[in-house]
Amino acid sequence: MEDVRTLLAGARGVLFDFDGPVCRLFPEGSSGPVADELRELVAREGARGLLTAEEAGDKDPHAVLRAVHRGRHGHEGLVAVLEELVSVRELEAARKAWPTPDAARLIRMLAGRGLRLAVVTNNSSRAASFYLESKGLRGFFDAVHGRTRDVHLMKPHPDVVVRALRSLGLRPEDTVMIGDSPADVGAAARAGVRFVGYGRNLHKESELRDAGAAVVLGSYARLLDEE
Repeated sequence: MEDVRTLLAGARGVLFDFDGPVCRLFPEGSSGPVADELRELVAREGARGLLTAEEAGDKDPHAVLRAVHRGRHGHEGLVAVLEELVSVRELEAARKAWPTPDAARLIRMLAGRGLRLAVVTNNSSRAASFYLESKGLRGFFDAVHGRTRDVHLMKPHPDVVVRALRSLGLRPEDTVMIGDSPADVGAAARAGVRFVGYGRNLHKESELRDAGAAVVLGSYARLLDEE
């Protein structure tokens, strides 16, 4: 834990992934129906062949979005339609999202110390901003950066992290990112930003460590002991 505190003590800014570190946007597999809705649309457009067998059953809407983007030639308009539909469903989900335990306290504590905060997410920035506003947290964040129509720039591509650094006026070495997925680990590494993993269960923790995360938390509670 001292390693985490040392990282944060030396930082000028913290970047939060949204789904996981801040809230659970689609708890208990509720993303599955959204992914199915996307696949139905893909099928109606005669593009089912763009999905691998794994993607044809994946409960993550982003997996479908990435697949269609990958084979987008001749289907560019479909990518835009799918991306907008995902954004709409994410915004709806933000109204019912489960707050991550102690995330609000951590956000307030870090902002109170004068650190600059930003969200860096593969979700829609509209969904993230709505959630933060609804919880009275948006004012603690200098910026919210989310997915663009350029789906290939989603994490693990560092684009969203680089955009956040520019908007905050921070150097990578002055910044820490908190994320909960291998894609977050990859994006932080490519951007040169130090990383803290948030694993809400042993499976998540193992995934993060396997992806190269040296520091992984199972909870924020101990970070707040000295608040």
